[in-house]
Amino acid sequence: MCNLYSITTNQAAISSLFRVVNQYVGNLSPMSGVFPDYKAPIVRTGADGRELALARWGMPSSSKALMDATKKRAEKLQAKGKTVDFKELLRMEPDFGTTNIRNVKSNHWTRWLGVENRCVVPFSSFSEFNKAEGGDIWFALDEARPLLCFAGIWTNWTSVRKVKEGETTNDLYAFLTTEPNAEVGAVHPKAMPVILTTADEVEIWMNAPADEALKLQRPLPDGALRIVARGVKEDPAPAK
Repeated sequence: MCNLYSITTNQAAISSLFRVVNQYVGNLSPMSGVFPDYKAPIVRTGADGRELALARWGMPSSSKALMDATKKRAEKLQAKGKTVDFKELLRMEPDFGTTNIRNVKSNHWTRWLGVENRCVVPFSSFSEFNKAEGGDIWFALDEARPLLCFAGIWTNWTSVRKVKEGETTNDLYAFLTTEPNAEVGAVHPKAMPVILTTADEVEIWMNAPADEALKLQRPLPDGALRIVARGVKEDPAPAK
């Protein structure tokens, strides 16, 4: 799965490419490394039109995943002789979020596939980890890392993301994955992000009925991507 990506362009370029009408993220600088649960820009449809917003990477995990994690935590506490309030333990179970979404037929995800919860996630390059190949392997269209976007979904959600934060309410997002093309499959054979490369694809993802929009859940053609960096945790913009 994609666990790291970069945005090596500026806010004006994002707004222009994705036809942003309203923006409120402030003075957004290029981001050479976006990690799970970090805040990063997304483009979504707001009450007054398309807007640029900051959200945390990682949609709510499934109730089953949280239930299973809570049961394990409860068993450990009970083994130490402690009394467990399971309902409260479940409510406060940390959910670090789900960053990549493959099974869009799951009831957990279908509730967020309407146009009101769809977004695009700007990026310049993304990384797949492969220890044998040197660690993080970065992919982009070419060495210049032109701006593209992932097909994503977002929601506003109350949960415990980190124990030290307690319960908080956040805008969250994640993006879809699909089977990999040849370049990504050689490094990570399980999946690659769903990437939109044209303005028409962005408009379909943001506005079309779900059955039409989900036809975009497909790999890029073989030969569309190239490796632009290896073994680094961040991918800064190439020197000009």
